[in-house]
Amino acid sequence: MIGSKLKGIVNAIVGHKWLATATVIVIIGIVWALVVLLRAKPAPMPLVPVEIQPVVTEDVNIYGDYVGRIRAQQFVEVRARVEGYLESMLFEEGTYITKGQTLFIIDPTIYRANMQKAKANLAKATAAEEKAKRDLERIRPLYEQNAASRLDLDNAIAAYETAKADVTVSEAELSLAEQTLSYTRVTSPISGYISERSADIGTLVGPGGKSLLATVVNSDTVRVDFSMTSLEYLKSRSRNVNLGQRDSSRTWDPYVTITMADGSVYPYRGLVDFADPKVDPKTGTFQVRAEMKNPDHALLPGEFTRVRLLLDVRENAIAVPSKAIEVDKGGAYVYIVRPDSIVERRFVETGPEQANSVVIERGLDAGENIIVEGYHKVKHGMKVAPVYAGQTL
Repeated sequence: MIGSKLKGIVNAIVGHKWLATATVIVIIGIVWALVVLLRAKPAPMPLVPVEIQPVVTEDVNIYGDYVGRIRAQQFVEVRARVEGYLESMLFEEGTYITKGQTLFIIDPTIYRANMQKAKANLAKATAAEEKAKRDLERIRPLYEQNAASRLDLDNAIAAYETAKADVTVSEAELSLAEQTLSYTRVTSPISGYISERSADIGTLVGPGGKSLLATVVNSDTVRVDFSMTSLEYLKSRSRNVNLGQRDSSRTWDPYVTITMADGSVYPYRGLVDFADPKVDPKTGTFQVRAEMKNPDHALLPGEFTRVRLLLDVRENAIAVPSKAIEVDKGGAYVYIVRPDSIVERRFVETGPEQANSVVIERGLDAGENIIVEGYHKVKHGMKVAPVYAGQTL
Protein backbone atom coordinates (compact mmCIF):
# COMPACT_ATOMS: atom_id res chain seq x y z
CA MET A 1 0.00 0.00 0.00
CA ILE A 2 2.70 2.38 1.00
CA GLY A 3 4.80 1.22 -1.97
CA SER A 4 2.04 2.01 -4.38
CA LYS A 5 1.69 5.55 -3.01
CA LEU A 6 5.43 6.15 -3.28
CA LYS A 7 5.45 4.95 -6.83
CA GLY A 8 2.64 7.37 -7.67
CA ILE A 9 4.50 10.29 -6.10
CA VAL A 10 7.66 9.46 -8.09
CA ASN A 11 5.75 9.26 -11.32
CA ALA A 12 4.15 12.62 -10.64
CA ILE A 13 7.53 14.23 -10.02
CA VAL A 14 9.01 12.73 -13.15
CA GLY A 15 6.02 13.91 -15.19
CA HIS A 16 6.48 17.40 -13.90
CA LYS A 17 10.19 17.36 -14.97
CA TRP A 18 9.34 16.38 -18.52
CA LEU A 19 6.69 19.05 -18.57
CA ALA A 20 9.14 21.64 -17.35
CA THR A 21 11.69 20.59 -19.94
CA ALA A 22 9.16 20.76 -22.73
CA THR A 23 8.06 24.18 -21.50
CA VAL A 24 11.63 25.45 -21.54
CA ILE A 25 12.18 24.12 -25.06
CA VAL A 26 9.03 25.80 -26.30
CA ILE A 27 10.01 29.09 -24.69
CA ILE A 28 13.50 28.94 -26.24
CA GLY A 29 11.99 28.22 -29.63
CA ILE A 30 9.64 31.17 -29.33
CA VAL A 31 12.48 33.46 -28.27
CA TRP A 32 14.69 32.29 -31.19
CA ALA A 33 11.85 32.79 -33.63
CA LEU A 34 11.30 36.29 -32.30
CA VAL A 35 15.02 37.03 -32.59
CA VAL A 36 15.09 35.81 -36.19
CA LEU A 37 11.96 37.71 -37.10
CA LEU A 38 12.94 40.91 -35.38
CA ARG A 39 16.61 40.90 -36.54
CA ALA A 40 17.34 43.60 -39.16
CA LYS A 41 17.98 42.24 -42.62
CA PRO A 42 21.56 42.84 -43.92
CA ALA A 43 21.96 45.74 -46.35
CA PRO A 44 22.55 44.67 -49.99
CA MET A 45 26.15 44.86 -51.27
CA PRO A 46 26.74 48.18 -53.10
CA LEU A 47 27.46 48.10 -56.85
CA VAL A 48 31.05 48.65 -57.93
CA PRO A 49 31.46 52.16 -59.40
CA VAL A 50 33.25 52.35 -62.75
CA GLU A 51 34.09 55.17 -65.13
CA ILE A 52 32.94 54.69 -68.69
CA GLN A 53 33.58 56.45 -71.97
CA PRO A 54 31.47 56.27 -75.12
CA VAL A 55 33.05 54.82 -78.25
CA VAL A 56 33.23 57.41 -81.04
CA THR A 57 34.70 57.53 -84.53
CA GLU A 58 37.24 60.16 -85.53
CA ASP A 59 40.14 60.78 -87.88
CA VAL A 60 43.32 59.42 -86.28
CA ASN A 61 46.75 60.63 -87.37
CA ILE A 62 49.43 57.92 -87.37
CA TYR A 63 52.95 59.24 -86.81
CA GLY A 64 56.43 57.79 -86.86
CA ASP A 65 59.35 59.18 -84.85
CA TYR A 66 62.90 59.19 -86.24
CA VAL A 67 66.30 60.76 -85.81
CA GLY A 68 67.03 63.23 -88.59
CA ARG A 69 69.94 65.33 -89.74
CA ILE A 70 69.69 68.84 -91.15
CA ARG A 71 71.36 69.48 -94.49
CA ALA A 72 71.62 72.75 -96.39
CA GLN A 73 69.78 72.95 -99.67
CA GLN A 74 73.00 74.21 -101.27
CA PHE A 75 76.48 73.68 -99.92
CA VAL A 76 79.11 74.90 -102.35
CA GLU A 77 82.87 74.77 -102.02
CA VAL A 78 84.68 77.83 -103.34
CA ARG A 79 87.92 76.68 -104.95
CA ALA A 80 90.79 78.35 -106.81
CA ARG A 81 90.64 77.42 -110.49
CA VAL A 82 94.02 78.91 -111.41
CA GLU A 83 97.36 78.71 -109.69
CA GLY A 84 98.82 81.73 -107.98
CA TYR A 85 99.43 83.47 -104.69
CA LEU A 86 96.35 84.58 -102.76
CA GLU A 87 96.51 88.34 -102.87
CA SER A 88 93.47 89.57 -100.90
CA MET A 89 90.16 88.58 -99.29
CA LEU A 90 87.15 90.84 -99.88
CA PHE A 91 84.53 89.57 -97.41
CA GLU A 92 83.93 89.12 -93.69
CA GLU A 93 83.84 85.54 -92.52
CA GLY A 94 80.43 84.24 -91.42
CA THR A 95 78.47 86.96 -93.20
CA TYR A 96 75.79 86.75 -95.87
CA ILE A 97 77.10 87.19 -99.41
CA THR A 98 75.35 87.42 -102.76
CA LYS A 99 75.78 85.44 -105.94
CA GLY A 100 78.61 86.84 -108.09
CA GLN A 101 80.22 88.77 -105.23
CA THR A 102 84.03 88.84 -105.41
CA LEU A 103 85.56 86.92 -102.52
CA PHE A 104 89.29 86.53 -103.25
CA ILE A 105 91.90 87.98 -105.58
CA ILE A 106 94.68 85.74 -106.89
CA ASP A 107 97.82 87.44 -108.27
CA PRO A 108 96.77 88.19 -111.89
CA THR A 109 100.15 89.32 -113.30
CA ILE A 110 100.96 86.24 -115.38
CA TYR A 111 97.41 85.79 -116.60
CA ARG A 112 97.09 89.43 -117.61
CA ALA A 113 100.33 89.12 -119.63
CA ASN A 114 98.98 85.98 -121.32
CA MET A 115 95.86 87.90 -122.25
CA GLN A 116 97.91 90.73 -123.74
CA LYS A 117 99.92 88.22 -125.73
CA ALA A 118 96.74 86.60 -127.01
CA LYS A 119 95.42 90.02 -128.06
CA ALA A 120 98.62 90.71 -129.98
CA ASN A 121 98.45 87.32 -131.73
CA LEU A 122 94.88 88.03 -132.71
CA ALA A 123 95.83 91.41 -134.15
CA LYS A 124 98.65 89.77 -136.08
CA ALA A 125 96.35 87.05 -137.42
CA THR A 126 93.71 89.61 -138.35
CA ALA A 127 96.27 91.62 -140.33
CA ALA A 128 97.42 88.50 -142.14
CA GLU A 129 93.83 87.65 -142.96
CA GLU A 130 93.23 91.12 -144.40
CA LYS A 131 96.35 90.85 -146.59
CA ALA A 132 95.38 87.36 -147.79
CA LYS A 133 91.92 88.62 -148.60
CA ARG A 134 93.28 91.53 -150.67
CA ASP A 135 95.67 89.21 -152.49
CA LEU A 136 92.81 86.90 -153.38
CA GLU A 137 90.70 89.82 -154.57
CA ARG A 138 93.55 90.88 -156.93
CA ILE A 139 94.30 87.40 -158.28
CA ARG A 140 90.72 86.31 -158.98
CA PRO A 141 90.05 88.95 -161.77
CA LEU A 142 93.46 88.25 -163.30
CA TYR A 143 92.69 84.54 -163.38
CA GLU A 144 89.38 85.26 -165.09
CA GLN A 145 91.30 87.29 -167.74
CA ASN A 146 93.87 84.48 -168.14
CA ALA A 147 96.50 86.80 -166.73
CA ALA A 148 97.18 84.54 -163.75
CA SER A 149 97.48 80.78 -163.51
CA ARG A 150 95.19 78.43 -161.69
CA LEU A 151 98.05 77.70 -159.30
CA ASP A 152 98.29 81.37 -158.36
CA LEU A 153 94.56 81.44 -157.62
CA ASP A 154 94.71 78.24 -155.55
CA ASN A 155 97.66 79.57 -153.55
CA ALA A 156 95.78 82.81 -152.84
CA ILE A 157 92.66 80.94 -151.76
CA ALA A 158 94.69 78.65 -149.47
CA ALA A 159 96.53 81.60 -147.95
CA TYR A 160 93.24 83.36 -147.24
CA GLU A 161 91.63 80.27 -145.66
CA THR A 162 94.72 79.69 -143.54
CA ALA A 163 94.67 83.29 -142.37
CA LYS A 164 90.99 82.99 -141.46
CA ALA A 165 91.74 79.84 -139.45
CA ASP A 166 94.59 81.61 -137.67
CA VAL A 167 92.18 84.38 -136.69
CA THR A 168 89.75 81.82 -135.29
CA VAL A 169 92.55 80.18 -133.28
CA SER A 170 93.74 83.53 -132.00
CA GLU A 171 90.23 84.52 -130.97
CA ALA A 172 89.87 81.24 -129.04
CA GLU A 173 93.23 81.79 -127.37
CA LEU A 174 92.24 85.30 -126.40
CA SER A 175 88.90 84.11 -125.03
CA LEU A 176 90.70 81.43 -123.02
CA ALA A 177 93.23 83.95 -121.71
CA GLU A 178 90.46 86.35 -120.70
CA GLN A 179 88.55 83.54 -119.00
CA THR A 180 91.64 82.41 -117.14
CA LEU A 181 92.34 85.96 -116.06
CA SER A 182 88.78 86.24 -114.75
CA TYR A 183 89.43 83.21 -112.51
CA THR A 184 91.91 85.34 -110.56
CA ARG A 185 88.82 87.08 -109.17
CA VAL A 186 87.12 84.32 -107.20
CA THR A 187 83.37 85.00 -106.96
CA SER A 188 80.56 83.30 -105.07
CA PRO A 189 78.47 80.88 -107.16
CA ILE A 190 75.41 81.26 -104.90
CA SER A 191 73.96 83.53 -102.26
CA GLY A 192 74.30 82.41 -98.66
CA TYR A 193 76.46 82.48 -95.59
CA ILE A 194 80.18 82.01 -96.07
CA SER A 195 82.49 80.10 -93.76
CA GLU A 196 85.88 81.20 -92.54
CA ARG A 197 88.64 81.18 -95.15
CA SER A 198 90.56 77.96 -95.64
CA ALA A 199 93.73 79.61 -96.96
CA ASP A 200 95.71 82.54 -95.63
CA ILE A 201 96.71 85.56 -97.66
CA GLY A 202 100.00 84.88 -99.50
CA THR A 203 99.36 81.13 -99.76
CA LEU A 204 99.95 79.42 -103.10
CA VAL A 205 96.53 78.24 -104.21
CA GLY A 206 95.17 76.48 -107.25
CA PRO A 207 95.94 73.14 -108.93
CA GLY A 208 99.49 73.06 -107.55
CA GLY A 209 98.54 74.31 -104.08
CA LYS A 210 95.57 74.50 -101.77
CA SER A 211 92.43 74.84 -103.88
CA LEU A 212 89.67 75.03 -101.23
CA LEU A 213 89.26 78.63 -100.16
CA ALA A 214 85.89 78.68 -98.34
CA THR A 215 82.38 77.23 -98.39
CA VAL A 216 79.07 78.98 -98.99
CA VAL A 217 75.87 77.61 -97.45
CA ASN A 218 72.38 78.50 -98.61
CA SER A 219 70.11 77.40 -95.77
CA ASP A 220 67.00 79.50 -96.42
CA THR A 221 65.51 76.09 -97.17
CA VAL A 222 66.96 72.99 -95.54
CA ARG A 223 66.64 69.30 -96.16
CA VAL A 224 65.94 66.82 -93.39
CA ASP A 225 67.38 63.33 -93.93
CA PHE A 226 66.23 60.32 -91.89
CA SER A 227 65.95 56.56 -92.26
CA MET A 228 62.90 54.28 -92.27
CA THR A 229 62.79 50.51 -92.06
CA SER A 230 61.73 48.30 -94.93
CA LEU A 231 58.81 47.10 -92.76
CA GLU A 232 57.52 50.65 -92.47
CA TYR A 233 57.83 50.96 -96.23
CA LEU A 234 55.68 47.86 -96.73
CA LYS A 235 53.11 49.18 -94.26
CA SER A 236 52.91 52.51 -96.06
CA ARG A 237 52.49 50.70 -99.38
CA SER A 238 49.68 48.62 -97.90
CA ARG A 239 47.92 51.89 -97.03
CA ASN A 240 48.51 53.19 -100.59
CA VAL A 241 50.96 55.80 -99.33
CA ASN A 242 53.93 56.29 -101.67
CA LEU A 243 56.47 58.38 -99.80
CA GLY A 244 58.12 61.04 -101.91
CA GLN A 245 55.28 61.15 -104.44
CA ARG A 246 52.38 63.56 -104.57
CA ASP A 247 48.94 61.96 -104.57
CA SER A 248 45.97 64.13 -105.52
CA SER A 249 43.54 61.46 -104.32
CA ARG A 250 44.58 62.04 -100.69
CA THR A 251 43.34 64.91 -98.60
CA TRP A 252 46.68 65.00 -96.74
CA ASP A 253 50.38 64.80 -97.50
CA PRO A 254 53.15 63.09 -95.51
CA TYR A 255 54.62 66.06 -93.63
CA VAL A 256 57.30 66.24 -90.97
CA THR A 257 57.68 68.32 -87.86
CA ILE A 258 60.91 68.89 -85.97
CA THR A 259 61.52 69.05 -82.25
CA MET A 260 64.27 71.49 -81.32
CA ALA A 261 67.02 70.82 -78.78
CA ASP A 262 65.09 72.73 -76.10
CA GLY A 263 62.01 70.56 -76.61
CA SER A 264 60.02 73.14 -78.56
CA VAL A 265 58.40 72.26 -81.88
CA TYR A 266 59.75 74.07 -84.95
CA PRO A 267 56.95 76.30 -86.31
CA TYR A 268 57.29 75.23 -89.95
CA ARG A 269 56.36 71.91 -91.49
CA GLY A 270 58.20 70.11 -94.26
CA LEU A 271 56.94 67.82 -97.00
CA VAL A 272 58.57 64.53 -97.94
CA ASP A 273 59.86 64.99 -101.49
CA PHE A 274 62.12 61.97 -101.91
CA ALA A 275 62.37 58.36 -100.79
CA ASP A 276 65.29 56.20 -101.85
CA PRO A 277 64.06 53.38 -104.12
CA LYS A 278 66.50 50.90 -102.59
CA VAL A 279 67.16 49.51 -99.10
CA ASP A 280 70.61 49.52 -97.55
CA PRO A 281 71.37 45.80 -96.99
CA LYS A 282 73.64 46.63 -94.05
CA THR A 283 71.00 48.44 -92.01
CA GLY A 284 67.72 47.30 -93.56
CA THR A 285 66.64 50.92 -93.93
CA PHE A 286 66.08 53.37 -96.75
CA GLN A 287 66.65 57.11 -96.85
CA VAL A 288 63.82 59.63 -96.80
CA ARG A 289 64.15 63.37 -97.34
CA ALA A 290 61.92 66.32 -96.56
CA GLU A 291 62.30 70.00 -97.41
CA MET A 292 61.57 72.66 -94.82
CA LYS A 293 61.61 76.45 -94.76
CA ASN A 294 64.30 78.05 -92.63
CA PRO A 295 63.83 81.81 -92.98
CA ASP A 296 65.26 82.62 -89.55
CA HIS A 297 68.17 80.15 -89.93
CA ALA A 298 67.20 78.47 -86.66
CA LEU A 299 68.10 75.09 -88.18
CA LEU A 300 71.82 74.66 -88.66
CA PRO A 301 73.18 72.31 -91.32
CA GLY A 302 74.78 69.25 -89.78
CA GLU A 303 72.78 69.19 -86.54
CA PHE A 304 70.74 66.17 -85.46
CA THR A 305 67.10 66.52 -84.51
CA ARG A 306 63.97 64.54 -83.74
CA VAL A 307 61.64 64.12 -86.69
CA ARG A 308 57.95 63.18 -86.58
CA LEU A 309 56.44 62.02 -89.87
CA LEU A 310 52.73 61.76 -90.62
CA LEU A 311 52.48 58.23 -92.01
CA ASP A 312 48.74 57.84 -92.39
CA VAL A 313 45.34 59.31 -91.54
CA ARG A 314 42.79 56.70 -90.48
CA GLU A 315 39.47 58.27 -91.32
CA ASN A 316 36.42 57.48 -89.15
CA ALA A 317 38.48 55.14 -86.98
CA ILE A 318 37.69 53.92 -83.47
CA ALA A 319 40.41 54.70 -80.94
CA VAL A 320 40.29 53.90 -77.22
CA PRO A 321 42.65 54.81 -74.38
CA SER A 322 45.58 52.42 -74.08
CA LYS A 323 44.87 51.93 -70.37
CA ALA A 324 41.44 50.43 -71.14
CA ILE A 325 42.94 47.46 -72.99
CA GLU A 326 43.87 44.27 -71.18
CA VAL A 327 45.90 41.48 -72.73
CA ASP A 328 46.09 37.81 -71.84
CA LYS A 329 46.93 34.62 -73.70
CA GLY A 330 43.56 34.79 -75.45
CA GLY A 331 44.26 38.21 -76.91
CA ALA A 332 43.43 41.85 -76.23
CA TYR A 333 40.09 42.74 -74.70
CA VAL A 334 38.16 45.59 -73.15
CA TYR A 335 35.26 45.74 -70.74
CA ILE A 336 32.05 47.30 -72.00
CA VAL A 337 28.96 48.18 -70.00
CA ARG A 338 25.66 47.19 -71.55
CA PRO A 339 22.54 49.38 -71.19
CA ASP A 340 21.44 47.19 -68.25
CA SER A 341 24.74 48.02 -66.45
CA ILE A 342 26.05 44.49 -66.90
CA VAL A 343 29.76 44.18 -67.69
CA GLU A 344 30.81 42.28 -70.81
CA ARG A 345 34.35 41.32 -71.70
CA ARG A 346 34.89 41.97 -75.40
CA PHE A 347 37.91 40.71 -77.36
CA VAL A 348 39.13 43.21 -79.95
CA GLU A 349 41.65 43.44 -82.77
CA THR A 350 44.04 46.29 -82.15
CA GLY A 351 45.73 48.46 -84.76
CA PRO A 352 48.44 51.12 -84.56
CA GLU A 353 49.08 52.89 -81.30
CA GLN A 354 49.35 56.64 -81.25
CA ALA A 355 50.14 58.72 -78.17
CA ASN A 356 47.90 57.24 -75.42
CA SER A 357 45.32 55.71 -77.76
CA VAL A 358 45.04 52.49 -79.73
CA VAL A 359 43.08 52.09 -82.95
CA ILE A 360 40.55 49.24 -82.77
CA GLU A 361 40.23 47.43 -86.08
CA ARG A 362 37.41 45.06 -85.07
CA GLY A 363 35.30 44.27 -82.01
CA LEU A 364 33.79 47.63 -81.05
CA ASP A 365 30.99 49.74 -82.48
CA ALA A 366 30.40 53.44 -82.14
CA GLY A 367 28.02 54.26 -79.29
CA GLU A 368 29.10 51.46 -76.95
CA ASN A 369 30.49 52.34 -73.55
CA ILE A 370 33.87 51.02 -72.43
CA ILE A 371 35.28 51.04 -68.91
CA VAL A 372 38.30 53.33 -68.58
CA GLU A 373 38.61 53.39 -64.78
CA GLY A 374 37.83 50.63 -62.29
CA TYR A 375 38.08 47.77 -64.79
CA HIS A 376 40.43 45.88 -62.47
CA LYS A 377 37.53 45.48 -59.97
CA VAL A 378 35.02 43.94 -62.36
CA LYS A 379 34.48 40.68 -64.15
CA HIS A 380 32.32 39.43 -66.98
CA GLY A 381 28.60 39.38 -66.14
CA MET A 382 28.89 41.63 -63.09
CA LYS A 383 26.49 44.52 -62.54
CA VAL A 384 28.15 47.86 -61.90
CA ALA A 385 27.34 51.51 -61.24
CA PRO A 386 28.68 53.34 -64.31
CA VAL A 387 29.37 57.05 -64.58
CA TYR A 388 30.77 58.89 -67.58
CA ALA A 389 34.35 60.11 -67.56
CA GLY A 390 34.64 63.46 -65.89
CA GLN A 391 31.76 62.86 -63.48
CA THR A 392 32.19 62.01 -59.82
CA LEU A 393 32.29 58.30 -59.04
